[in-house]
Parts: sequence; structure tokens; C-alpha cells
Amino acid sequence: MASADGDIVLRTVGLSKRYGRRLAVDSLDIAVRRGHVYGFLGPNGAGKTTTIACALGLIAPSAGHVEIFGLDTRTHRTQAIRRTGSTLEGQSYFPHLTARANLRIWAAISRDVTPSRIEDVIDLVGLRDRANDKVRNYSLGMKQRLSLAAAIMHAPELLILDEPTNGLDPAGIREFRDLIRELARGGMTVFVSSHILSEVEQMCDDVAILKAGRLIHQGPVGALTSAASSITIRTTDDAGALKVLAALPWTAGARASDGAIVVDAPRERAADLSRALAEAGIWLFELRPAESSLEDFFLEVTGAQA
Repeated sequence: MASADGDIVLRTVGLSKRYGRRLAVDSLDIAVRRGHVYGFLGPNGAGKTTTIACALGLIAPSAGHVEIFGLDTRTHRTQAIRRTGSTLEGQSYFPHLTARANLRIWAAISRDVTPSRIEDVIDLVGLRDRANDKVRNYSLGMKQRLSLAAAIMHAPELLILDEPTNGLDPAGIREFRDLIRELARGGMTVFVSSHILSEVEQMCDDVAILKAGRLIHQGPVGALTSAASSITIRTTDDAGALKVLAALPWTAGARASDGAIVVDAPRERAADLSRALAEAGIWLFELRPAESSLEDFFLEVTGAQA
């Protein structure tokens, strides 16, 4: 049955997967918007790959279901998967054949993939100079490029990538990021699982963060990196300011830091903070919200160690 919200390309509804006593995915509800790049983050063992396997129909969920293009994959999996491309960890190749030959074989089981389209994707993923080399001589990064070429040959509307930058050097990661953004600008929706937080921050529109199989945050990347929960100030009387701030009911604390004061308070209370200090005869000569990165937020909400 189709979803009423045509803007959602991929949705999980109460998705759970249990292996014996271990709950790998626990009542997961995520929604991936059309034309967006969606980052899927979590520590090792958080349930990212299991979720992807359920979405692609490679394993059956223990409860809940997945919808792709509004189609319930329990009953319309083939229709949905035809419009989807994917790369998975441990993807198989024919190592004794060239990259071009591998792509021709994969093209034969897809529909409407022309020889010229194969050449286009070889160029797109940067394999032109090595397309006639046997895959057994490829580095891990080159195999990742080959996987991506195979995944986008049939011009899917949804692209699902599981740790796609493994094995790429920094230049390769940057090229991959630019390629994904280009695909999204062309209308493709991209769902990408990754542990490289700085790349997700630069590449993705939205992000979901998992911990122990449970969704602990979902939303736009920009909202995470701009929603600082602290304010940095410099005043004419820091000692007096600390006493004033400690008495305010809407602050979670204040502390001296590198010649300034960091106040744990929402940025929308900045005017209230300034007013309270002015009433005590203390004047500000600097006030700025603390900017946080996706890595800061991830470490905070997962409890992971830097």
C-alpha cells in the first residue's frame, strides 16, 4: 500500500530485528526525503548494516516494515528495488575480469543499460584509466568506485550506500563527496551509512544517529551544528558575572574558560543573560553562541569517546 507522503522515499515503521536474545534494531522509525542526502550514523554494532539489509530485503525484520517509494516491501519489494541502487560491504566481483567486463555483466541483469551508459559511469567514478585492468589488482578504494558505478548504472531514484568511503584516500573521499552532491542535485535520493563524521557533515542534508539499535536523533544536519547549548561571554567583571549566572534558573551552569565565561544556556536566552548582568552593573564586551560540530553532537548523544 502506498504512503500518503510522496516526499518520503524511504521509511521504516517500527522496524526491529532480533538475533536470539540480541535486539540489533529496536523499533526504528526513520524517513528519508526525496532528493536529499541522508546520513546514517552510529557506533560499531549500532544496527546500521542490519537496517540496510532489512531495507533491501536481504534479511527479514522481526517486526515492523520498510516502505520504499511508498511501497510496502513486504508485498511490493521487486517494484521498489528496481528503482534502487546499492553498495554493500563485502560486495562480490569477478576478480579475473576487468572492471569494464564486470560492469557489462551487471548491466546484463539490469534493464535499459546501454554500452554508452557503462562508459559514462566509468568516467563518473574516475575509473577510466584502470577500466581494462583486472579487478583482482584493484585496491580497496578502487573496488569501492567500481561498486558505486554498478549501483548507479541503471540511474536509480534511490541510492543506498553502506560505508562507501572505506579504503579511499582523502582526495578520493573529497571526490566521492562531490559526486554524491552532484547525484543529489540531479534528483537522486542518497542514503549513506558512514563513520566519517566530518564528511557526513559536509555531504548530507539530514542525519539519523543510532545507538544500540535505537534511534536517538533524526533531523537536518544544519540544525544540529547550529543549535548550540552554550554561550561564550566576556565581561567587565567575570567573578561577579559567575555569581549572577549561577543564580539564574534557566542556566545549567557557568564556568571560566580561557579568559571567558561559558554559560550552559539556550542561545535564545542571550538577551535575558545580557539584561541580568546589566542589572548587576556588569557589562558585556563579547557574547557569542558556541558553535558545535556534528562530531561534538554525535559524541554527546552516543556517549562515545573521542
